[in-house]
Amino acid sequence: MFKIMIVEDDPKIKEIILENIKKWGFDGLCIYDFNEVLNVFVRYEPHLILMDINLPHFDGFYWCTKIREISKVPILFISSRNTNMDIIMAINIGGDDFIQKPFSLDVLIAKINALLRRTYSYTNIEPAVIEYNDVILNLKNSTLIYNKKTIELSKNEFKILNILMNNSGSVVSRNTIMRKLWEDENFIDDNTLTVNINRLRKKLSAIGLDNFIKTKKGQGYIII
Repeated sequence: MFKIMIVEDDPKIKEIILENIKKWGFDGLCIYDFNEVLNVFVRYEPHLILMDINLPHFDGFYWCTKIREISKVPILFISSRNTNMDIIMAINIGGDDFIQKPFSLDVLIAKINALLRRTYSYTNIEPAVIEYNDVILNLKNSTLIYNKKTIELSKNEFKILNILMNNSGSVVSRNTIMRKLWEDENFIDDNTLTVNINRLRKKLSAIGLDNFIKTKKGQGYIII
């Protein structure tokens, strides 16, 4: 089980984060004595740290620097401070990612999963979500979340997005998509795929994702 250390000053946010990461199967530990961050880190040996910037005594930048002296554990900054300088500072001193308050818990879980996969290569563990540019595809209930809005996807719409988001930045041919849709369908013809793509685009547009799926004429579709 992956262990996550939560270094957050706001008691309410701290408890909400702890409750939700446990729902996703992670072990969590909150910091309450902010003079003991490094000592707790050494004893707990977390796989990932969620680090606020504004903390009592010493800020998150300080603790990130101290942890980086002894460990390469991934650190995800969570803060209401969102200036370019704050984000640059967080990354330059060794942070791996940055999420601004107020944040979506789904986005937070997606970023945690992404950092753990990159760091520990747990490819044998099925991810719960796919995240790309703050667009979250929930693999458990076939929904898509963006900007705190959720849409329900049909079986084919879900499969299309799953293929495209897993291959973001690359063109996926229509034939490749249709072969995937054929797995448990009697027959999906070219026109049926077009209808599914058009319906999906309308749903995406309704939550502010215009042109999320781009057509490459004569090649297929791409998400970039």
